[in-house]
Amino acid sequence: MYRILLSALLLIGITGGNAYSQTTTGNQFNHGRSDLDAELAPFYHGVASGDPLPDAVIIWTRITLPDADAVNVNWRMATDTLFGNVVASGTVTTDATTDWTVQVDVTGLEPDSWYYYQFLHDGVPSIMGRTHTAPVGGVEHLRFGVVSCSNYEHGLFNAYRSLAERNDIDAVLHLGDYIYEYEVGGYSINMEGRTNEPANEIITLEDYRTRYSHYRLDADLREIHRQYPFIVIWDDHETANDSWYGGANNHTEGAEGLWVDRKAAAIRAHDEWLPLRRPDANSPERIYRDFSYGSMADLLMLDTRLYARELQGALGASTRVLLGYEQRHWLYDNLSASEAKWKIIGQQVMVAPMLLAGIPVNNDQWDGYTGERDSLYSHLLDNSIDNAVVLTGDIHTSWANDLRRGATLFNPGIPVAVEFVVTSITSTGFPFNVGAGIIQSSNQHVKYIDLTQHGYLILDLTDAAAQSDWYYISSRTEPVFTTAFAAGWKTNDGDNFLSQANGATVGGVFPPLAPAFVADPVGGISLGDRPDGLIVSAYPNPFDHDFTVQFNAFKAERVTCTLTDASGRTVLSRDLGTVPAGLHYLDVNAPDVAPGLYILSMTIGDQRMVRNMMRR
Repeated sequence: MYRILLSALLLIGITGGNAYSQTTTGNQFNHGRSDLDAELAPFYHGVASGDPLPDAVIIWTRITLPDADAVNVNWRMATDTLFGNVVASGTVTTDATTDWTVQVDVTGLEPDSWYYYQFLHDGVPSIMGRTHTAPVGGVEHLRFGVVSCSNYEHGLFNAYRSLAERNDIDAVLHLGDYIYEYEVGGYSINMEGRTNEPANEIITLEDYRTRYSHYRLDADLREIHRQYPFIVIWDDHETANDSWYGGANNHTEGAEGLWVDRKAAAIRAHDEWLPLRRPDANSPERIYRDFSYGSMADLLMLDTRLYARELQGALGASTRVLLGYEQRHWLYDNLSASEAKWKIIGQQVMVAPMLLAGIPVNNDQWDGYTGERDSLYSHLLDNSIDNAVVLTGDIHTSWANDLRRGATLFNPGIPVAVEFVVTSITSTGFPFNVGAGIIQSSNQHVKYIDLTQHGYLILDLTDAAAQSDWYYISSRTEPVFTTAFAAGWKTNDGDNFLSQANGATVGGVFPPLAPAFVADPVGGISLGDRPDGLIVSAYPNPFDHDFTVQFNAFKAERVTCTLTDASGRTVLSRDLGTVPAGLHYLDVNAPDVAPGLYILSMTIGDQRMVRNMMRR
């Protein structure tokens, strides 16, 4: 399959997450699947970016060659997709010590700016990535995609694909469980074609590297990394289930080696395979770090797993350590010093109590570390810190919670913050056999709950409110699916408690997605044997009144575009006539189209491409 056609088909939803198996051995090809797409060589795993600052961002790739020692890889970053205005470039060397991964901290960039980047080896380019630096000063609007818990053996990464196609977010916050450590069938829905590599439970450095490689070859995960910068933290499954600093529920000391060795291997592979800027080079276990998004938000990313957490013990334990002294006071200092409108705390396990008949039921979340939760609540209240918003993953379900000091079954307590919990990308849901109604009747602070669906949330920030919109996919097992808005909850400026929103928030103006074609090393469009034309993207999706279709023609062709409803009725039609070769943008105004699912069809010459569009 041609590289350009493959990328476009993945983007517009004709293909789903691919399933492969590994049979090769030796050198770099012992990672992941054997039937790699030759058109992506030698950058089979695509590109990624992360940890954006106002003047810098990490860019990432992995180079895979049949036989290699040290390898030189060129990189470049530009303000345009044809690399006519290159703002930074260089060469980096990689080898087996970093598993042939490449990470570059590109500096000297402009704040709140979108850039396109690419890697090259011996004149052969990678696919193109797009990234975004953080803003400074006054900011009117921010939007983040929030995700967690992507188990390869629990289904296709459709939620990643849906989020990649939206084009209405500034960055993706991944709250952990990026990979899972289990052996084939160990924690699985046994879906045909979704099988872990390696087949064993991952324990060694080579095991963890192979599992990351296996995940990163998934087309949907590759695409979302290509379009947005990620800010990641780990949860437990990046090492082993229910991990803490000295061990894990899913680790047997001795029989599975030493925990310190396994943890070190997991951390090293995580650092190699994800675009992450270490806050302290002398402390490899530290990932808690902060990001400033101008006047609108300070983002504080925590580690409630490996850095200081003590072994899970008695529920309601008031002395057990979760954050640890250093991280706790780092958090408090940042909260107290913040002048941003919103203080966003990204972390792993649910802060709000989860009680049944007045009894906490999950010692893996903050209910098992109540002293640190009480301390956090007191710091917020005693220092008059408003507008703290906690983002949480881990539990594979969706929640909107008020966080209140002194709350009991008969006393609502004092609101100090709110918590938005994102569901899983694929991982199967709630571990307790109890319904949402029973949970809410025992927990007045729980305002919204969904225990079954998979997807992501959009965190929308303005001066007036912080709102979480939950979006769910219709299927995690079928490549054809829909995405729908389910609920929105917000906290207004100064409230520190939740109110139900009237509907979904709407994104602002975002630049084109990174196109599927690849510019050649000298700055033109490399045509090769690629097809004559295709859709690159259509965004935003879901749309309100307008959307833009980005398409490419490699020669002068007639172009038509239609939008049809689920019954096949045409609700909109455009004939563009003959367009010249090049990249084009078609702005579509559809104010009279009713909410629902539609099919966008574009004919370019004798080719026809289709994709699903959702009208909010």
